[in-house]
Amino acid sequence: MAVKTIQAPIPGTFYRSASPGTPAFKTEGDAVAVGDTVGLIEVMKTFTPVVAEEAGTLVAFHIENEDAVMAGQPLYDLEA
Repeated sequence: MAVKTIQAPIPGTFYRSASPGTPAFKTEGDAVAVGDTVGLIEVMKTFTPVVAEEAGTLVAFHIENEDAVMAGQPLYDLEA
């Protein structure tokens, strides 16, 4: 199976859950289906979902919750 690195579509702050204290959308080892939300990127109080375009297994995150990201920066690895 091939591992694909998914990149940030826009710059901003990456969040792994919808709000503090709630479970992460996805964690390492979770199955990911097309259309699943993996995280959110916030820019000026606007939240853009990071949605899976392929199905597979989330292998690892390259960033931590609340890290600043740049467009094109690796977010997570997906094994398809």
